[in-house]
Amino acid sequence: MDLQALKYEGDPLADAVIAHLVESGSLNEVNRVLAEFRGNDEPIPEHLPPVVRDYLAATDDPPEWMDEERVARAHDFFIDDGVHVASVLSFGAMVNCYAQPRPSKVLTLTHRLNQPHRRLSETSQFVLNMMEPNAFGTGGSFVPTIQKTRLIHAAVRYFVGRSPEWDHAADGVPVCQQDLLGALLIFSVQVIDGMRRIGVSVTDTEAEDYYHVWRVAGAVLGIRPDAMPETVKEAEELSNTMVRASYAPSDEGIELTRNLVELYEKFVPGRAFDGVVAAMVRQVVDAEVADWLEVPHSKGWTRTVNAGARVMRVFERGEDRSRVARAVLDKAGDLLLGASVRTLTDGQPTTLTVPACLKT
Repeated sequence: MDLQALKYEGDPLADAVIAHLVESGSLNEVNRVLAEFRGNDEPIPEHLPPVVRDYLAATDDPPEWMDEERVARAHDFFIDDGVHVASVLSFGAMVNCYAQPRPSKVLTLTHRLNQPHRRLSETSQFVLNMMEPNAFGTGGSFVPTIQKTRLIHAAVRYFVGRSPEWDHAADGVPVCQQDLLGALLIFSVQVIDGMRRIGVSVTDTEAEDYYHVWRVAGAVLGIRPDAMPETVKEAEELSNTMVRASYAPSDEGIELTRNLVELYEKFVPGRAFDGVVAAMVRQVVDAEVADWLEVPHSKGWTRTVNAGARVMRVFERGEDRSRVARAVLDKAGDLLLGASVRTLTDGQPTTLTVPACLKT
């Protein structure tokens, strides 16, 4: 696999759909119809152009190699450790995404995704739908979420790729296969690494199951199956050689990180807690990355957050012995992700809307 070649490859299926919709002027109309298309079991809406109906039909099924037992076990893992998954996703994975200069440039150019509240709410909604029981099957709503996200990526490629500010020779294709694969590894194996970094016990089986769900999601999302490692060990190696090796300081990454930290700080009442968010970020990302992105230091809150992590480990050890402790932790993950979605969207479900122009 030529990883460098992935920088110049997009998603032909979704890209063709977006090109048709933009050139026919029907993108806004399609968005209105797709806004009501939310469940895996729902029929494809009739009032859609044939090109969109064909796309939804072609991307409706997960890959044949999906293991339903592993997906079910991953849901149990979400339930048991949802609070830790949510914490590392929120405070670590988002920042690690901003440590990549090229994707950060794309986010900045779109402006739409440069709005931290929208970026966070869409990511949270994606993960919430992934955490549902039977996410890819009956009763779930994850497949339409992935299908819409895939079209959003294609729209970003369409508009950013036509921007005079984008250098194709140097930067390749916006939201290219390499970027998609990198994001997959950040949200999967790097989250597992972040959980273990704060002392949360994740078994090898749990790690494999969690990565398997992301790998299935990646296939539906349009990532080339042959580009995605099959095992956690292979994924960790690629994460180190491709993703972490791409981390570097950038003005765009610094701005995005600052906006994200400021957004989280709005969730925390009173100035007495200033610094706690930055300390939580530094708890789950590499110190060098945090320095590159100019995450503030707070020695006092760093000690407090470290102590909080130890308390969480005590709670985790109590899961098997206490039904009350288990119930608290089972609910905490949903609350953290759910609260971010509800707070950022005034209590309404996040609507995944395909952008109709570069800056919206």
